[in-house]
Amino acid sequence: MPNLFKSLISRDDDEEIDLEFDLASPENDCFEFPPDRRDNQVLAVWGSPSSGKTIMSVKLARYIASQKKNVILVLADMSAPPLPYVCPPSDLEAETSLGNILGAAHVDENLIKQNAILHKKNEFLTMLAMLKGENAFSYAPYTEIQARELISELRKMCDYIIIDCTSNITNDALSAVSLIESDAVLRLVSCDLKSISYLNSQLPLLLDNKFNANKQYKAVSNVSSFQADDEIEQIVGGVSFKIPHSDEVYRQFLSGNLFAGLSEKDSKDFRKSVSKIANEVFEL
Repeated sequence: MPNLFKSLISRDDDEEIDLEFDLASPENDCFEFPPDRRDNQVLAVWGSPSSGKTIMSVKLARYIASQKKNVILVLADMSAPPLPYVCPPSDLEAETSLGNILGAAHVDENLIKQNAILHKKNEFLTMLAMLKGENAFSYAPYTEIQARELISELRKMCDYIIIDCTSNITNDALSAVSLIESDAVLRLVSCDLKSISYLNSQLPLLLDNKFNANKQYKAVSNVSSFQADDEIEQIVGGVSFKIPHSDEVYRQFLSGNLFAGLSEKDSKDFRKSVSKIANEVFEL
């Protein structure tokens, strides 16, 4: 059945989320089991700033839709709404905002359907996102209640949900709740010292029991051809996935057309990494 929804989110960035964190254990002290893939439905994509969260979220959603499986892509960023640089407006049906959903007293299926964004070129893809020019103050502030209701309703409406989270989970209720409520988390980090520094600062939060470190897949992104495996291992430690740099993907990002296909030779390994992640997480 084709997708039935639209995109956007909203919240008050000046109001910190009412979440309590246990900051006791470093990652090295956390015994990790392999993530359990049974019945995975919701994947939250999180990482350091500029680590490729939106790119991977879009490409994973596109891959799943290409398998003729319904997928909902939630773009959670309210500071720099991704929709304008994800695809051309001409590829979308009437644009409605995620802010209408989260700003409501309660979230239900009809409200989501009324505010879903459909992609004209892919009947299996639906998006929920903030619109161009909107921000956290464009709609009524929301709480963890609406965020949890949204994810709960989406589970009833679609087989696969990809949530593109923001990096700052202490100020973004939807991203924080998504990391907690999701079945799996793809945790991205770029192979540079600034990205590693950000990740290290956030690890005490992510290792709190409510975030369940055992469901987090570690991935290093935008890996250049000159970076050897041993160098990556030394910088970021053990990872489940290595996502290579692609000039073609970068050009799509610059032109605002990330849902376009990848055909160039230099994108071959990138395409393989997308399919590997999707199949590992969801057992497609």
